[in-house]
This record gives sequence, structure tokens and C-alpha cells, in this order.
Amino acid sequence: MSDKFFFKGRKTPKPKHESYGYNTKREVKIGTAESPLALTVTTAEREAEVRQIVADNKLVAVITVDPEQSEDIVQLEGLLNKPQTTRFEKTPNRNDPCMCGSGKKYKKCCG
Repeated sequence: MSDKFFFKGRKTPKPKHESYGYNTKREVKIGTAESPLALTVTTAEREAEVRQIVADNKLVAVITVDPEQSEDIVQLEGLLNKPQTTRFEKTPNRNDPCMCGSGKKYKKCCG
């Protein structure tokens, strides 16, 4: 049913920015200039290694050298070792030609 029988008054219009695709709930990606990585290393040599890794992957990081604290590069490792999506080969439909090369339909040969 239409709402003209039950609703009296004006409907509030949608804000313009929602209808034009402006994302108001955007999350800032870590490793960018807006949200740099916070890394801690123990030596200057290790800092040079980590800076090279960060530069190779085009990330932004704030690296602190502190020999008294333990090394903390968990954020960097998390970005570099993202899990890959597992992909499975598609099984043929019943009427597709069989993949074994016999020339028969899949349902008559291997299915």
C-alpha cells in the first residue's frame, strides 16, 4: 500500500552526498600518509633494512630505533603477508564436452 493514507507531512529528502557516491564512512588505509605504520626496531642496520622494504612496497612508516625495546614490525608483516583467496577450478556442466579429450559429453564420459 502507498503511504499517502498513513503519513501526513513531508518526507525528508536524502542528502545529496549520499546519492552522488561520496563515501562518508571511508576507512583510512594503514601505511598511507594519513595513517603511517608505527614500527620499532633495535638497531640502525635493521632500520635501514626495514626502510628499504617500506620503500619497495610504496608504504609510509615512522620507524623508531630503541635498543631497549623488542622489535615490533607486526603491522608491516601483516600488510606484506595478506592471505590469498583460494580458487577452485570450475567443474564442467553436464552438457559440456569432457575435459579428458574423448569428444563425448561430460555426463556420458566422466560424470
